Amino acid sequence: MGYYSRFMGCVLGGAIGDALGRPVEFTPLARIRDTYGPDGLRDMVSPEITDDTQMTLFTAEGLIRARLHGVDPVTAVHDAYLRWLDTQQFAAPPAADEAVRNGWLRQEAWLYARRAPGTACLSGLFAAGRRVDVPAPGAIGEINALSKGCGSVMRSAPFGLSVFDPFETAGRCSYLTHGHPTASLSAGAFASIIHDLVRGDSLKRAVRRALDRLAGCPGHEETAGALRAAVHLAADSRRPTAEKVESLGAGWVAEEALAIAVYCALAEPDPREALLLAVNHSGDSDSTGAVCGNILGARHGLRALPADWLDAVEGRSTIVELTFDLMADPSLPNNWTDRYPS
Repeated sequence: MGYYSRFMGCVLGGAIGDALGRPVEFTPLARIRDTYGPDGLRDMVSPEITDDTQMTLFTAEGLIRARLHGVDPVTAVHDAYLRWLDTQQFAAPPAADEAVRNGWLRQEAWLYARRAPGTACLSGLFAAGRRVDVPAPGAIGEINALSKGCGSVMRSAPFGLSVFDPFETAGRCSYLTHGHPTASLSAGAFASIIHDLVRGDSLKRAVRRALDRLAGCPGHEETAGALRAAVHLAADSRRPTAEKVESLGAGWVAEEALAIAVYCALAEPDPREALLLAVNHSGDSDSTGAVCGNILGARHGLRALPADWLDAVEGRSTIVELTFDLMADPSLPNNWTDRYPS
């Protein structure tokens, strides 16, 4: 299993986990078991992804443009999120312009589906307009200063796949929509974990390195505590359960979503079972599934992902195309300036 398999597996794994968890998001665990049986959801009910995967793709697109044109990644990602915002406001791509509304990804019709987008993601982008002014990770941001929702984490895997500092860049881009320091630091820790996994580190070592990075930041206690709780819980040799997942929280906030995903990936060695564990709970199942899927793909590679779910997931060809571009060397001859304008 090589770097490129883990790279591609990370993005596709996130889409699989997102689609797997979508039908049971907002659903109490007891009702999940009443509906699907005592073991809960056991298969992909629908291949449709949510805003988690949509925003992940636009994150990747922004990072490609930042690298290609040598611009600040926060500015490039913010513009990409404004293109995502269009997909939540319009039924089809609005007229192109030279400022933001350009490039090929925004033309993908399947992305213009509104799948319960996060309130902070929407309000933050509306509030900021085209202004980008963000602090370093660990500070309090101006936009949605009290928000530490998991929307800052579920979109952040591509930062761990880019040429930019994963912790710093993900943490700063979190402030585009979420102002709470825990949102920023959880996004940064997640991107740091992804960065190390695709380069062959174990998940335990990647988490330790993320904890080391967190230790130097103000306001790190919630994120660090949640990660330590996940590692401690995964060390229990008894069978992982939904009740153990729920002891870490519901995943609505950033540090809980990250902790649940890390626990499931550590506690369950089989990727299919780990993904099912990550979505069978009473909370934000699509986001915890997406983050866990990113981790599993980055850890185990593309071939370890369930083939039947991989074949079915919505938007697969677009996801593969964009991920190849994120992996590629932009100095090679190509039509990138048309696909990714400055």
